[in-house]
Amino acid sequence: MQRIDVSRLAPEAYRAMHALERFQRESGVPHSTLELIKLRVSQINGCAFCVDMHSHDAKKAGETDERLWSVATWREAPFYTEAERAALALAEETTRLSDRPDAVPDDVWAEAAKHYDDETLAALVVAIATINAWNRIGVATRLVPGSRR
Repeated sequence: MQRIDVSRLAPEAYRAMHALERFQRESGVPHSTLELIKLRVSQINGCAFCVDMHSHDAKKAGETDERLWSVATWREAPFYTEAERAALALAEETTRLSDRPDAVPDDVWAEAAKHYDDETLAALVVAIATINAWNRIGVATRLVPGSRR
């Protein structure tokens, strides 16, 4: 059961978060890449609401079942481009900041920079930070998967 409704209790904050989402949609990051990183980060953070939502959103946008099912194992699965792999690696490292002394290692950053120009890379960083924030809202308030569909 959901604890509180942050969208109702803090509407200004939700508007600001939605402005970040709008920025991402208008950035040069491919929509499929955004959905994949949102799904993967949400899996890492254990946000059932966001995993459900981004799986459905990606599927509606034409994402294949194989890619959705395999995003948790993207390193081993053959379904992703090198650019998507670089974005997923950056998303994982940026989400798991305390898992290693060298958070977001130079090699992960360099690989992402090979596939994305600085402006697109900045948009990726914003997208990763934003989904991490959404996950914290979803997990803390126990948003119910499917409840906003």
